[in-house]
Amino acid sequence: MEKITSENVFSQDAGTAPLRLITLNGAEELGDKIEWHLNSWAAKCGRGDENFRTEVDCPRFSSGDGKGLIKSSIRGDDLYILVDVGNYNCKYKMYGFENAMSPDDHYQDLKRIIQATSGKAARINVIMPNLYGGRQHRRNYRESLDCAVALQELQAMGVDNIVTFDAHDPRVCNAVPLMGFDNLMPAYQVMKAMFRSIPDLQPDREHLMVVSPDEGAMNRNMYYAVNMGVELGMFYKRRDYSRVVNGRNPIVAHEYLGNTVEGKDVFIADDIIASGESMLDIAYELKKRKANRIFAYATYAIFTAGLDKFDQAVADGVVDGVFGTNLTYRTPELLSRDWFHEVDCSKYIAYYIAALNHGISISALIDSHDKIQQLLEKKRGQ
Repeated sequence: MEKITSENVFSQDAGTAPLRLITLNGAEELGDKIEWHLNSWAAKCGRGDENFRTEVDCPRFSSGDGKGLIKSSIRGDDLYILVDVGNYNCKYKMYGFENAMSPDDHYQDLKRIIQATSGKAARINVIMPNLYGGRQHRRNYRESLDCAVALQELQAMGVDNIVTFDAHDPRVCNAVPLMGFDNLMPAYQVMKAMFRSIPDLQPDREHLMVVSPDEGAMNRNMYYAVNMGVELGMFYKRRDYSRVVNGRNPIVAHEYLGNTVEGKDVFIADDIIASGESMLDIAYELKKRKANRIFAYATYAIFTAGLDKFDQAVADGVVDGVFGTNLTYRTPELLSRDWFHEVDCSKYIAYYIAALNHGISISALIDSHDKIQQLLEKKRGQ
């Protein structure tokens, strides 16, 4: 198996289709960072004049209708289309009103750009970190299956690979068993950012414990606990299934299962912090059980209910830090908070793009166990 390094991902004899990166509206910041890594690696291989970006546009008519436009030839190219369906900061005019783009709008723009390729690209790869419809992944009663239908639609349009991060339920890939679907977990990037931001954090059984916020997040928390060699606890949610509030059954209480957290730092990992109520409830419960510091992580820290409650929890000494990736839009207010620590995943995506484009095995990228162990050895040796 060929090892992925910055020196070999752009070797001259790779013989692959030209790599072209397309960033849709709202994904430019992450796209710029990815392109910077690609350019720096290409320069190391003597290919400093590479231009990986292909410019596109999705203009809107005054009625709100839109279209997709690719501004240069993509015939025979290996396309990587980056889209952030969660960026509500993108706006467009309709009948004189300013509308914020919803996930549906971003998904429609993605389909417009795929249509604009007119079947001329060698391969179409979609990088959609925040999976469209990912929270509606299974059917209860008479409900739509948005994510499964979207994946099947993209497959029918000629998409070869879908790349996402920390899917709410990765089993949704069963909807498209013949299409490439990779669900990446930035565990190494999270731990690297955590050790850098919290230098006195000690990843051992005496000082640290991992706690899953619910049964659905057990796998990702188990991965952290096993790799760091620490104990794992879990909360489960007691819900009132007789009512539906804001699209879900309200939580009655959080019940804890596991060994004592007294005197230990606690790390909690989840895929998303939306309103943040569940994460805060768990933090307060852990403090009642005399936990030391509490650090929360969510791949998508979107804070749909604002930051006031988290500000208060930090001021009260309940939460000591929140980690989140740059895979979706973060507000300037969030980025200004001292308690928020960003996890940069741009290099991870750039490695993936380069490896996929050059036919290098991506197994080591999907499972970063070896890199995590090296990071832990370095941390414990300090």
